Amino acid sequence: MSAEAKSPGHIRLTSHRGADDALPIRWGAPTAGERGPLIGTTSTRSHRNVIGTHSGSYSVYRALAVAAGALSREHRADLTNTSPTDSIGPYPQWSRPAAIVSLDPWGAMVADAFAAELTAGQDIRPTIAVTKAHVILPEIADAIDKGRLVPDGKVLLPGGAALVTKAAIEPVWFLPGVAERFGCSEAHLRRVLFEETGGMYPELVTRSDLEVFLPPIGGQTLYIFGAPGDLADPAVELTARVHDECNGSDVFGSDICTCRPYLTHAIEECILGAQRGGVGLVAYSRKEGRALGEVTKFLVYNARKRQQGGDTAEAYFARTECVAGVQDMRFQELMPDVLHWLGIQKIHRLVSMSNMKYDAIVGSGIEVGERVNIPDDLIPPDARVEIDAKMAAGYFTPGPVPDADELKKAKGRGLEG
Repeated sequence: MSAEAKSPGHIRLTSHRGADDALPIRWGAPTAGERGPLIGTTSTRSHRNVIGTHSGSYSVYRALAVAAGALSREHRADLTNTSPTDSIGPYPQWSRPAAIVSLDPWGAMVADAFAAELTAGQDIRPTIAVTKAHVILPEIADAIDKGRLVPDGKVLLPGGAALVTKAAIEPVWFLPGVAERFGCSEAHLRRVLFEETGGMYPELVTRSDLEVFLPPIGGQTLYIFGAPGDLADPAVELTARVHDECNGSDVFGSDICTCRPYLTHAIEECILGAQRGGVGLVAYSRKEGRALGEVTKFLVYNARKRQQGGDTAEAYFARTECVAGVQDMRFQELMPDVLHWLGIQKIHRLVSMSNMKYDAIVGSGIEVGERVNIPDDLIPPDARVEIDAKMAAGYFTPGPVPDADELKKAKGRGLEG
């Protein structure tokens, strides 16, 4: 039988209320049971209690799989043996509605927390998965060869592999809390989300009773060096970097920016911190090209290199704004949520020069001690423009800030991901 023949005979519109048997959600409740499960992807309309669907941008591929007949609409995930390798939380921040608004703190525990609902046939899916892994990078092997790192068989193996706990996290937005973070009304946020996604989710403007949204965007991955439970202990030294995706540099090693060098430097610092008895954390978010996207990012590259006078640090941000209309769309207001999910109260060593990230972390109530900049010898020559522009714009530097004359003289290329 074809995929079309298996499809239901009518279209189920989601823009208005269905039956009233959807389970309630109490965001910020002290326990998973009191909070209630989040039910998105399901063929039973009356069970849905959120806007959107699981897997973010990958939900479109799920639709393709169903359309092609490769996946049944009725499939239910078998969660046997999928539980986290390490328990994380619950922490006090989980029950503070304003502390976490962009992810589900209970998202890794659904198999246990909602076993009864799963048995009853509810399609409840994890939004967080926690596992173990080895991280192998040539820069770490080089650090071993040069004596900066020494394998200990616990955090770092002789072959250069670092042992980590890693967590994948899908975005889950509590709309009233997100609106509050950005200083706008929930109604305005809902309308703009609806309009700027081409009307993809009519429930945003017709179902004010649904307060949770699973947005079609990428999530984030955490890499933890050392014991995950130590992240919540302010007495244990924590070395951390919050890193935003830059595919060209992070994966392919492009020297047009400092993204990969800073990322690998942070990993080295995390390993050293864990070997000292502390814990390290790299939080990697899918926000390609400052969340402007890679097409816009490459357009900006061209505009900067072809402008009169060539590429200069003084025009670094201006060229981005000319193409995209804004310098940066990462908006770090939501970034600290993952730190609160981990129970973090203090970051002893923040491997970042970003003033926006620092301000967001400190503004959320997390203490930051030392700020660690990227060493000069790790900055690719073509990325010097980027660093000079950022320091002039307010990024942290332990040295002098470039003045206007220095920026005018700076030539090269650069754009952070």
